[in-house]
Amino acid sequence: MHYAIKTVHQLRPILQGFRKSRGMTQAVMAEHLGVTQQTYAELEANPAAVSVERLLRVLRVLGVELVLSQAEAGTTAQPAPARPRAKPGTPAGKTGTARPATGRRPREDW
Repeated sequence: MHYAIKTVHQLRPILQGFRKSRGMTQAVMAEHLGVTQQTYAELEANPAAVSVERLLRVLRVLGVELVLSQAEAGTTAQPAPARPRAKPGTPAGKTGTARPATGRRPREDW
């Protein structure tokens, strides 16, 4: 069966459904992935926050493949939401979101 995923919010119930259809608990999934049950529960609760590599690893354990296809004619992609505006008195380009001094994203615990 194919599932069209158009938003990251759709991932959570789909991941849960695949896991449960295989008769797996979060603890069993975590064991297969080499992480704690709590870590896997966090991933399942917010799959949008994990890297694509980690998501693909979860899909492999579940025996699910990711297939990308072009949308049918007449459908268009939705524009990305607008970025937050700077607060008055904030230098241009600064939105108040802190990043490490190196400019890199913080490391994920896995």
